[in-house]
Amino acid sequence: MRPRSRLVPALLFLLATDAARAEEPAWVPLFDGKTTAGWRAFKKESFPSDAWKVVDGCLAAVPGEGAHRQDIVTAEAFTDFELRFTWRISPSGNSGVKYLVTEERAGPVAHEYQVVDDEANPDAQVGPKRTTAAFYDVLPAPADKAWKPAGQRNESRIVVRGRHVEHWLNGAKVLEYDLGSEPLRAAVAQSKFKNVDGFGEKIPGRILLQHHGDAVAFCAVEIRTLAPAD
Repeated sequence: MRPRSRLVPALLFLLATDAARAEEPAWVPLFDGKTTAGWRAFKKESFPSDAWKVVDGCLAAVPGEGAHRQDIVTAEAFTDFELRFTWRISPSGNSGVKYLVTEERAGPVAHEYQVVDDEANPDAQVGPKRTTAAFYDVLPAPADKAWKPAGQRNESRIVVRGRHVEHWLNGAKVLEYDLGSEPLRAAVAQSKFKNVDGFGEKIPGRILLQHHGDAVAFCAVEIRTLAPAD
């Protein structure tokens, strides 16, 4: 009997890989690197051009306090998605990326992927629930995460599929949780959000970039919608 060619399994593998890639949802830019199209101030129709600027292909928060601090949200809401973005925080700076954001609440209270200078910001010194990549004030990021200091660029991802959520930092998953689960409810009950109605539950929501008064730049902000989990 003639031996089977080794090329056949290899070709089948390549075909299967190409088919899987073809089925993957496409990444869609939320920021085109040139304009502020697709973004507006939280609970407003206009974009706060005094508080945010496009600088070197990034959405950059202009430092300032008081009325100058304006969070911005996407025009569209998302339910199941994977969000990826790169960012740079200023020395001692504080910011964040929020998701499952609803404008039915009085303020921009939502799940937050913390973006902060772990080494110098006072809030980050409170504990691991307020450090970079943490679910702010609810779930901690690990102390050994691959975090790059202020002024350097970090790469982050947030995945929401069904009730499962993941935070990633520089290629590594740093935390995960399930919306509406008993462990999450217990963590929320110990947080500053314990009295926020519906906090920790699955809802469609916008993506929000936080203006905390400090300089921060968000670049290459992209999203892809995911099929709901079974």
